[in-house]
Amino acid sequence: MQSNGSPKALSRGTGSARRRLGLQAVAALALMLGNGWTAAVTDPASLPEPKRTKAGMYLSASEVPGFIQSQGGASRVLFLDIRTRAEAMFVGMPTAVDALVPFVELQELMTDWDAQRNAYKLEPMQDFVPEVRRRLVQKGLQPTDAVVLICRSGDRSARAANRLAEDGFTRVWSVVDGFEGDLDKEGRRSVNGWRNAGLPWSYKLDRSRMYFPR
Repeated sequence: MQSNGSPKALSRGTGSARRRLGLQAVAALALMLGNGWTAAVTDPASLPEPKRTKAGMYLSASEVPGFIQSQGGASRVLFLDIRTRAEAMFVGMPTAVDALVPFVELQELMTDWDAQRNAYKLEPMQDFVPEVRRRLVQKGLQPTDAVVLICRSGDRSARAANRLAEDGFTRVWSVVDGFEGDLDKEGRRSVNGWRNAGLPWSYKLDRSRMYFPR
């Protein structure tokens, strides 16, 4: 009898995972088509694990403007930047987002180091979901309306999408290449993303769209 680690067992596991990802892609495509969205759907199987969501609903940065139009315009979609306040201030923000709602934040004194990320440690924001709901109500929308999340490169937005799904949000899209995009061979974020797509952004911030603890 072959062990669970045999090539045949691994092949079966890989095949099942691919089928699940394929079903997610079909479901996401059907939902998009049902709402008038006809652009190419990002293939879940092409995404690294940290960028995948349970719902399998993805957009590239360049697809976001068209997607928003397909939903009836900006008034029918909640578009959130979920990066830290420091990122928004020093790196800039998409001018199209409704608000900055950080999913995680830097520690106040920035004393702890995340060896895996080679960066200062980030802490979960306990009021992430309440703040998303507040912004949703502010626009006159419901948890069943479209929500688009953008972070730096698609990892945090995937985790945030899963968190919102747990709280009853049913149509949350993750922007897989984020605001800055993926790293190139030299370690620079020049491959894709909102800024590299030439989409509008600015260092000038609107206080009404920024996050403040409540």
